Amino acid sequence: MNTYDKILAAALKVLEEEGGAQFSTRAVTSIAQVTAPTLYHHFGSADGLLSAAIVEAFKQLFESKIAAVESAIPEMALRQGWDDYVRFAAARPRIYAAMMGRLLEGAHIEAADQSYQALVQNIQRVDAEGKLAVSAQIAADLVWASANTASWLYVTAQIRKAPPPQPDVVDLIRESVMKIILIPRTDADSE
Repeated sequence: MNTYDKILAAALKVLEEEGGAQFSTRAVTSIAQVTAPTLYHHFGSADGLLSAAIVEAFKQLFESKIAAVESAIPEMALRQGWDDYVRFAAARPRIYAAMMGRLLEGAHIEAADQSYQALVQNIQRVDAEGKLAVSAQIAADLVWASANTASWLYVTAQIRKAPPPQPDVVDLIRESVMKIILIPRTDADSE
C-alpha cells in the first residue's frame, strides 16, 4: 500500500472509531506511522484529509451498491438498494454521520451523486413497469428520505441511549414507504 492510501485508510479508521468531531491528524499519523509533514504533503491540511476520507467513504458506499447482486424484479431491486444503503450506515454510523455532515456543508461529491442516481434508475425501472402510485420524483424523495431516516436511527442510538433499531423497525420504515409509492398488488398479479 502506498503512503497516500495508508494515510487515507488510517483516516477512515479514525472516522470510524471517533467520528468527525474527534477527528485528529495526530491519530491518523500514529495509525499510518507517518509524520505530520508527510500527511500535509499528500493532503494539504487536516480538512483536505477529512474531505478525501469522506469522498473515499462515499466511493465505498457506491461500490458496495454496485457489487450487490440486485434482483431482476425492479420492486425487489429497489428494496435491496434501500437495504444496502441502510446496512452501510448501520455498520459505519460515525462515518455515515460525517458523510452526511459534509454534504450539508455544501460539498459536491461525485460518488454521492452516483448513489442517488442509482436510486433514481431503480425508481425509473419500477415506473417503466407501471407500478408507481406517485410520480418518479416523489417516489425518489420518499425512498431517499426513508433510507436516511432509518440510517439516522443507527447514528443516534448512543444519543438516545438506546440500542440500534430492531430489524423489524427498519423493515417497517422501508415497507411503509413502499406501500405509499407502489400500486398495490392484486390477486391477478400473483397468478
